[in-house]
Amino acid sequence: MFTPDTKVASPGNIIEFERNETMFKGKVIPSQCQRSVIVDLTIMDNLDEIDFEYDRTVVAHENYRVLS
Repeated sequence: MFTPDTKVASPGNIIEFERNETMFKGKVIPSQCQRSVIVDLTIMDNLDEIDFEYDRTVVAHENYRVLS
């Protein structure tokens, strides 16, 4: 089971989150969002295999964990 943490990511951080029982990893990009972050998923080697429609997505602060 995925457990988010309480850290708030900054641009450049790598985060991990779960969506539809699939784990995603991405790099936070600069944005003006206050309650969420915009994540670039192109760092994932298997993004094409996952069949996710977009290469960027929005993730609420309470739904991710900061990896680095």
